[in-house]
Amino acid sequence: MVEKHITIVEASEPWTVRTAGAIIAESANALQLIEGDNPAVIYFPRADIAMAFLDPSDKTTHCPHKGEAEYFSIVTKSGTLVDVAWSYPQPNEGVEQIAGHIAFHTDRVTVERF
Repeated sequence: MVEKHITIVEASEPWTVRTAGAIIAESANALQLIEGDNPAVIYFPRADIAMAFLDPSDKTTHCPHKGEAEYFSIVTKSGTLVDVAWSYPQPNEGVEQIAGHIAFHTDRVTVERF
């Protein structure tokens, strides 16, 4: 089933992810996913993320629109941000563009244009 209420476009500007004084990601190739009336979510290509900062989590969830999500935690000097990032390694039909990308909870890390 092709999902109609999800729109994925290339982000118009470069984006960055920061936490605890460290830059976790910088990308001029990020994707912007808009689902229904929800705020846009920025998905970063794995190649543009400092993956050494991300530890795979045991958590998984299912989204009927995007598929099975896997989660990542970030360990910082001040503590661990548990399940702060997620990815859809094999997304559903219609949202395949987000394969190989990771999104971050914006209430727990800084995601902004740079």
